[in-house]
Amino acid sequence: MKDIRIATASMQSKLYQTQQNLEVMHRLIRQASVSGVKILCFPEMNITGYCNDESIWDVAETIPGPSSNQVLDFSQKYKITILAGLPEKNQSNLFISHLIASPFAPLGIYRKLYLGPPEKTVFSQGTTSPVFHDQELCVGIQLCYDAHFPELTTLMTHLGLEILFIPHASPNGTSEQKLSSWMRHLTARAYDNSVFVIACNASGKNCAGLTFPALSLAIDPSGNVMQKSMSQSELMIVDLKTDDLDHVRSHEMRYFFANRRTDIYNSLMGTPFSGNIDKTDSADASHIPLSVIKPVTRRAGVTSKA
Repeated sequence: MKDIRIATASMQSKLYQTQQNLEVMHRLIRQASVSGVKILCFPEMNITGYCNDESIWDVAETIPGPSSNQVLDFSQKYKITILAGLPEKNQSNLFISHLIASPFAPLGIYRKLYLGPPEKTVFSQGTTSPVFHDQELCVGIQLCYDAHFPELTTLMTHLGLEILFIPHASPNGTSEQKLSSWMRHLTARAYDNSVFVIACNASGKNCAGLTFPALSLAIDPSGNVMQKSMSQSELMIVDLKTDDLDHVRSHEMRYFFANRRTDIYNSLMGTPFSGNIDKTDSADASHIPLSVIKPVTRRAGVTSKA
C-alpha cells in the first residue's frame, strides 16, 4: 500500500434521472480532482437512484453501456479512480452493481452478493467476491447489506484487501441513528481484518418515497474512526497512511488475521481450505469461484480476481 487521498460523496440521486445524476457526479469529480483526491466513492446505485421494485428495469443498463462509459471518461479526464453504482442488466438477470473506473485500465465490476430481503424479488445476487488492484493498492467493494456478513470481509482480506469501500443506499432515520448502526459492525470489519473501511450513504429524497440520511465514515485498521461527515453537499476527504496499516500488521499482537485457525474452518465448512492463495492446487475451493483465489500480479491499473 502507499499513502493516498480518498473521498466519498454522500450525494442525492433522483430516481430515473440518470443524466441529472451524472451531472451532479461530474461537479463532485471536478471538485475532488482539484483537491488532490485519487479515489472517489459514490453511494449504491447513485447513477440511477435507488429503488427495489420492478420499475428499476426501465433505467437499468448493460456494462459497458452509456453510463459506465461516461464514468470511465470522467476517470480518464480527471485522472481519478471512481466508484459508482447502477442496476446492471445482464441477459435475464438484474444486478446491483458498482463500477471501479480507473484512468489506467478498463472498468471493474462488483455485483452485490448479499441482497436485502426486499431486494430478492427484483435483483439477482452476485457470485464472486473480487478485489481490485489500483494505484499500488488492493481495494474491495461491498454494498450496504453485504457488510453485515463478516466472512465476506475475511475472504477479501485473504485475497490481499487493504481498503474496503462500502457504498450504501440505506433509507430512514437520522444521520446520527445511521452512524450508531454503522458503528456496531463497520468498526468490527476494520478491526478484525486490519483494513481501512470507507463507507458512504445516499442522501436526501429520491423523488419516489424514500429519504436517505447523509453519512460518510472512515475507519482505520485499528477500528478507530478517522473522520465522519453528515453533509449532503460536501465531499469527505481523508488521507490514508501506509503507517496506519503497518502499525497493526507488523505487530504480532495486533494483527489477528494472520493467526487464524484455518484448520477449524476446514472442519466447520466440510471443505479443505489451505488458507494460502499461492497454493491453489491444494485447496478444493468448490464453495468459492476458483478465479477468486488465484494470486494477482500487481500493476498500475485495475485488475480483478474474478
